[in-house]
Amino acid sequence: MSKDIANKKSLNKGILDIIGKNSRFSLEDLAAMLETDKETVEREIKAMEDDKIICGYPALINWDNTDHEKVTALIEVNVTPQRDMGFNKVAERIYKFEEVESVYLMSGDFDLTVIIQGKSMNEVARFVSEKLSTLEYVNSTATYFVMKKYKEHGIIMEAEHDDKERMLVTP
Repeated sequence: MSKDIANKKSLNKGILDIIGKNSRFSLEDLAAMLETDKETVEREIKAMEDDKIICGYPALINWDNTDHEKVTALIEVNVTPQRDMGFNKVAERIYKFEEVESVYLMSGDFDLTVIIQGKSMNEVARFVSEKLSTLEYVNSTATYFVMKKYKEHGIIMEAEHDDKERMLVTP
C-alpha cells in the first residue's frame, strides 16, 4: 500500500472518529485537529458522504429532559427469508415505516431487531399489531420497552450521581 493511500485512510479514520463523537466541528476545526487543510477535509467528507460511509448527522436528544413524551421499544422479529433475497427484502419493507428508527440483522434466537419510537406504549403496541405482525413473512415478534437510557451512542444521558447522595439504610 502506498504512503498516500495509508495517509488518506488515516485521515478518513480521524475524521470519522471526531465527527462520530461531535459532528458540529467546523471544517477549519477538523483540519486543525487533523493537521491538514480545510479543502482536504471537505473533499474527504464529501467523498465519504457519496460512498455512504457518512450517512447523516443526527442529533442525540435526551427526550426524558423535555416535556415531550417518547417511548422507545426494541422488537425481536422472526421472519421467513425470501428466496434469492434472504432477509433483505423483509428488512427493507420494515425500515420503510416512519416509526422505525433502526433495523438490524441478528444472530441467535431471532432474525431482526427493530427499534421504534412512539408517543406511548399504546402507539407502539398498535404499530406491532397492525403494521409489523401483519406483514407477510413475519412469523413472530417480542416487544421490549426501554425504561431508562443511561448511555446512548457513547454519550452518557444523565449526570453522574455522587455516592454521597445515596440514602443511608441501616437495619
